Amino acid sequence: MANSPTSLTEKLAEIDEYEREPVPRKAVKGFKSFVGMVAGEHIAGTEFIIGPLFVLHGVGIYDIFLGLLFGNLLATLSWTLICAPAAVKTRLTIFYQLEKISGLGLVTIYNVVNGILFCVTASAMIGVSASAVGLLVNVPGPGLTDLYPTSFLWILIIVAIGMVITIVATFGFDRVSKFANIFAPWMPLIFLASGIAMLPSLGVDSVESFWEIGKSKIWTGVPAEGQTKYSFWHVLIFAWLCNSSMHLGLADMSIYRYAKKSYYGLASAFGMFIGHFMAWIASGILCAVAFQAGNTNPSPGEIAFMGAGLAGAICVVVAGWTTANPTIYRAGLAVQALLPKFPRWKITMIVGITATILACSPAIISKLDQFLGLYALLASPVGAVVIIDIFVFPKLGLHCNFASLRKININISVLLAWIVALAGSYSIYVYTEADFYFFVAVPGWIIGGLSYLFFAYLQQKYLTKKETIAPASSVKSI
Repeated sequence: MANSPTSLTEKLAEIDEYEREPVPRKAVKGFKSFVGMVAGEHIAGTEFIIGPLFVLHGVGIYDIFLGLLFGNLLATLSWTLICAPAAVKTRLTIFYQLEKISGLGLVTIYNVVNGILFCVTASAMIGVSASAVGLLVNVPGPGLTDLYPTSFLWILIIVAIGMVITIVATFGFDRVSKFANIFAPWMPLIFLASGIAMLPSLGVDSVESFWEIGKSKIWTGVPAEGQTKYSFWHVLIFAWLCNSSMHLGLADMSIYRYAKKSYYGLASAFGMFIGHFMAWIASGILCAVAFQAGNTNPSPGEIAFMGAGLAGAICVVVAGWTTANPTIYRAGLAVQALLPKFPRWKITMIVGITATILACSPAIISKLDQFLGLYALLASPVGAVVIIDIFVFPKLGLHCNFASLRKININISVLLAWIVALAGSYSIYVYTEADFYFFVAVPGWIIGGLSYLFFAYLQQKYLTKKETIAPASSVKSI
């Protein structure tokens, strides 16, 4: 009988995350695993940032409720109808699937960009958690608009939290999922309780009075000084596309490749309507209470502590962890795809350390919406390329996984489609004078998909010799 691994290094080395092969049937997970993970990831510490942003930008009360309703519905459908079906059909990470389509040279650029942006996102989660820990140990942290660290002790808190999060992510998908399922059930209750508890401070004493008070004191329709005005469309687009890199951009193929069925994408609704609806509403209420008390630049930890005391502060800490864990896990997979012979756990550890270092800069939090918008702009066209290759090419008689078939380093049709999509998206952004990049993620996705179809058709039908290519085949479901 083989010897069982005894050292931590040996145990980590034995964790198989199927980075360059389809996930086998024995490793797939049930629906409950995804409910816990997406709820844990999207009921996050950043909800204490995004909810207040809508208040700062003067969103009206009708705009906030209707925008979040329709935006989160579109996000759920994007995971269910686009991302999860691609993940279940291939059982591969987006990084390896894209390598087969675009070639190692091109996917290297994509993976570097993904690794950096995943690190930025995870660092924001670490910073949010640190704001709550700092509050508990009386170490003031930066506010929502601060750009620099406030003290050396605050940096030490960042390092401690970053190490905990990195260790969990290092142990792979199974541990990340279990960690989220432990904490996900009670976090929504903290958000809900804190929001309700603070309503009397604003003068709300009945269900009927909530709407009038909300209109006059929370979502007033008047932006704070120095802030741009956000409308219904801002809220809808933000709710739909703030995670577009994960659903339209297919980054969550790395997560849903473990799903038994593609309809498991519906699990995203638990994150969207609890995290990105209820929690944003609750944190907006808390922000309005902070403003009323004279605190015009509260930290996420202060907002949570004000609403739910110690439980609220702990909720912020854990919410940051449950979001950063899968984010660092994805970043590790992105970088590991560049270095397939390097152990995944070591790469994940390096990624976690990088995210921890970035978290020492509060500017990551204050500019989070801009980082997410840039990520959406870059990732959406790539997701469209993969969808077209998996589902459309077989129906048109075109060859899937062209780079793998021809053993080429750069698939020129993918490169051209990405360039055209980015140029077209940015032109739309400049021409329409949009407030943020999220508006152009959908045009970028459409342009990227159509451009890839056009260039690939020319490449395969006119620019190649048909006899040198194996017969066209589709990607089989595992």
